[in-house]
Amino acid sequence: MSYLKFDKNLMINLEQSLPKEMLRTNQSGAYHCTTVVDCNTRKQHGLLVVPVPELGNSWHVMLSSLDETVYQHGAPFNLALHRYNGGVCSPNGHKYIREFDCESVPRTTYRVGGVILTKEKIFISNENRILIRYTLLEAHSPTTLRFRPVLAFREANELCIANDALNPDCPEVPNGVSACLYKGYPTLYMQFNHKPTWTYDPHWYNGFEYIKDMERGVPYSEDLWVPGYFDIPIKKGESIIFSAGLSEISPRSLSKMYEKEVAGRTCRTSFFNCLKNAVKQCYLNDGDNMYLLSGYPWGKILARNTFMALPGATIAINHREDYEKIANTALNALKRFMETGERDERLLGIDLPDIPLWAIWAIQQYAKTYGRDEARRRYFPVVKEIISYILAGKHPYLGIDENGMVTTNGSDKPMSWMNASLGGRPIVPRTGYLVEFNALWYNALVFGSRLAEGDEALVADAEAWTAVAEKIKPAFTDKFLNDYGYLYDYVAGTYADPSVRPNMAVAIGLDYTPLDRRQRKGVLDVVTRELLTPKGLRTLSPKSYGYRPFYVGSPEDREMALHNGPARPWLMGFYADAYLKVFGLSGVSYIDRMLIGFEDEMSQGCIGSLSQLYDGNPPFSGRGAISHVTNVAEVLRTLTTLKKINME
Repeated sequence: MSYLKFDKNLMINLEQSLPKEMLRTNQSGAYHCTTVVDCNTRKQHGLLVVPVPELGNSWHVMLSSLDETVYQHGAPFNLALHRYNGGVCSPNGHKYIREFDCESVPRTTYRVGGVILTKEKIFISNENRILIRYTLLEAHSPTTLRFRPVLAFREANELCIANDALNPDCPEVPNGVSACLYKGYPTLYMQFNHKPTWTYDPHWYNGFEYIKDMERGVPYSEDLWVPGYFDIPIKKGESIIFSAGLSEISPRSLSKMYEKEVAGRTCRTSFFNCLKNAVKQCYLNDGDNMYLLSGYPWGKILARNTFMALPGATIAINHREDYEKIANTALNALKRFMETGERDERLLGIDLPDIPLWAIWAIQQYAKTYGRDEARRRYFPVVKEIISYILAGKHPYLGIDENGMVTTNGSDKPMSWMNASLGGRPIVPRTGYLVEFNALWYNALVFGSRLAEGDEALVADAEAWTAVAEKIKPAFTDKFLNDYGYLYDYVAGTYADPSVRPNMAVAIGLDYTPLDRRQRKGVLDVVTRELLTPKGLRTLSPKSYGYRPFYVGSPEDREMALHNGPARPWLMGFYADAYLKVFGLSGVSYIDRMLIGFEDEMSQGCIGSLSQLYDGNPPFSGRGAISHVTNVAEVLRTLTTLKKINME
């Protein structure tokens, strides 16, 4: 199967090609994102989008696009494509595309008369620089390429309007020019491996229109600055490499730099390799620290997503060292919070009540792969600190009751992953006893006691934690298990929320659960019947009040729908765990079939990755962030689980 190749018929049909997006990152925070036809459809799209720490904790679009024109016999053939106000597409360069291939690096093949030209893009690892290589495969007469850079120099979630405040100067540098449109921004260097002819011809290009933003009901039109153009003659068999970066580079080094980067790429020729590539794009190296970005193009570094995604993003792809680096960064932030109350500036949400619970779950996955002895040696101190911290009632947002269960106040501020809000108030006011919080807490206590086994010095800890877990077991079923065989989502005082939600799947998918096998099967049956889709579990059953399956409309409409129907792929990881615990080996083929729905997504949306969420009703369209680390990681973890079972 050819996963990420698209032919001429698809590429020239904009209804089919414009919804397909591609993403490339450098694991240092910078990214390149656009559609497969190089037409930007979101304000966050760009050829070079980078963090600028001096301007805040956000991304900035430096180079929006690079428009190419082929000249033969003095006649121009413009390969670019933009959408302008009123839905006008120009100059329709997509009609020259013959193939798009993204299995190794994004590669577009154009045919203009007798000219066959390829364009390949690659990010330099851990450097804010993108390279584009143009190779002339066929030409029967002298050919010249013209390159017109389209500059933005703006925050990725904002828009640019024509103004007089910019600096129009473009000083020449070796084989190129530099630009810095506004004060406070770094300088952008645009250079080639061959010497070009630079023509300074500054203009505002007005009325770029971003259709995805239009659909989302947010501002969608802007003006961009084009300072001039480069001309370079090219011969058959010759390659021209363009570099856009935040530092000047020797033009002679570009060819070797390009080849070195290509050699280290993972070819996306299988479902697993696509997901592996996608999850690694969310790695973020920052000096001695390493993080996971929640996703693109507007994701942040979130504590909850980090611990939830950590096993699938590292262990599942055999990246143990990366697990330990990311875990150390996140656990150090968590320990600082527990000891001093200090909130981390980079790892957002470290103070949320379920973060310690997810942290222990992530350590548990490490122990399952690398052994309890190694996990005890490396992580037992922090496991003990977390459990002791919760038992002592020290967490500001997580209480501990006499029955051993934990509570939180989510009536005024969202406390769980279902954190949609309007006017600062939670749309789903999950408060009191939350089902997944208490399931994770029970799991943490039992795992902690198992981790202590084998060390006589830790016997007292193990016995104390086991006693709390035994107290929780009957309290959990009493609070959550109802007469219909499923689990209430949360219980606040005398109110038990009857909404059928997927948080119960977490409760039955954990290694240690307060429910027996029969009870788990009953819950699993309800989840399968009412929540399961080809794209994960719905956030609310169609039979429950307030079901809104489509994540569309205004920002308010989408926020109302966020956790009231759309499906989440990451929940499939816990569903698969639960199914295999209940049905054993006989469930393997069923889970394998369920993953086909995700494999189909590799050529949809952000190709090679998974969206943040999917509509709860057919055709289950992808919505939200185009690449989401928790979704990719949990599907990877499930694939690895199946692989291990099949090898046994």
